[in-house]
Amino acid sequence: MEKGKDREVKDGCIEKLVKLNRVAKVVKGGKRFSFSALVVVGYGDGRVGYGFGKANDVSDAIRKATDKAKAHLITVPLRGTTIPHDIVGNYKSASVLLRPAVPGTGVKAGGAVRLVCDAAGIRDVLSKSLGSRNGINTVKAAFDALEHMYDAAAVAKGRGKTLKEMWS
Repeated sequence: MEKGKDREVKDGCIEKLVKLNRVAKVVKGGKRFSFSALVVVGYGDGRVGYGFGKANDVSDAIRKATDKAKAHLITVPLRGTTIPHDIVGNYKSASVLLRPAVPGTGVKAGGAVRLVCDAAGIRDVLSKSLGSRNGINTVKAAFDALEHMYDAAAVAKGRGKTLKEMWS
């Protein structure tokens, strides 16, 4: 599986490889290589997750990462084909700004954030990656933003009002 390429899995989820890293450990007989993989898994309906897997073989690392991603899915509130409001997600020195966009805009995001939005089913969004350009930290910052997103119906219910009362 190439980086950034989709892989449709039998249960309808979209699997995207964000980063594949080869690590060398120097031992008595030479170098021993192992691999780490960062995978984003989504169903295109607002459910998305990420996983990080390490193994001595590439396919095992990707499989482990996919299993972890499926085990840690979050639900992103969607408003049509976009997100409900502006939000900034932070993880270490990486920050990701996500902004809703009008239908037809597309996903205006680079690298790792684009893969996360595509897997989540977000079709129209504006994004800016601030700070660190590290792919792993950028994915975690994007997930921080998506986890802290408010759903209008949940906010209205929490306040004991209807959705119409909130917006009129």
